[in-house]
Amino acid sequence: MAILYLVRHGQASFAAENYDRLSELGRRQSVWLGEYFAERGIVFSRAVCGTLERQRQTARDILDTMGSTLTAEEHPGWNEYSGEALYKAYLGDEWANARAQGDVRSVYRTIKAALAAWSQDRLSGPLPETWSGFGARIAAAMQSACAGLSDDDHVLAATSGGAIGRGIADLLQAPAQTAIELNLQFRNSGFCEIFFSPRSMRLVSFNCVPHLERSDRRAAITYS
Repeated sequence: MAILYLVRHGQASFAAENYDRLSELGRRQSVWLGEYFAERGIVFSRAVCGTLERQRQTARDILDTMGSTLTAEEHPGWNEYSGEALYKAYLGDEWANARAQGDVRSVYRTIKAALAAWSQDRLSGPLPETWSGFGARIAAAMQSACAGLSDDDHVLAATSGGAIGRGIADLLQAPAQTAIELNLQFRNSGFCEIFFSPRSMRLVSFNCVPHLERSDRRAAITYS
């Protein structure tokens, strides 16, 4: 059975000047996932990722660890929504202050509320895309990644939690709130398995981190 592996990037650099790069732990998470795939004998026929650095680094670390000769094809369709744009639109003039003073929990609460407002078309101001447009590009990226492959091919897609949450929720025909919840509970370097054929896609597993589920790695399960 052909399988699409949707992988969330490793831990990014939260609270750093440049969030869009993997932390040291994020690199280890990606390497451990590559080791897990290699131990299972998985061979990817195609690899894709978004154009964000944390997504590119994750794909490179996985493939390099597996000894794969593939280079992940970069496509902006796999990129995350702009959290900063949502944050600004939701908080207005207060956004910079709130971000500077906010801890992880307050940022989480704010982005959750902003996502809900975005999904209901209640945000004003310039935004890079609509909620429906976000869903359409993720669906198109998923279809493109699987196009033209055979029944026993495996595809790696290194992307982000919001993209995965939206893609899975739409696959299950679930409401926007489900997409938001799936987004915010997705673990770094976690993956989903989706069986695909020219006619359909079916979710098989969700938010899996078998490479981290051992006593010496429990602290390496992160969400940022």
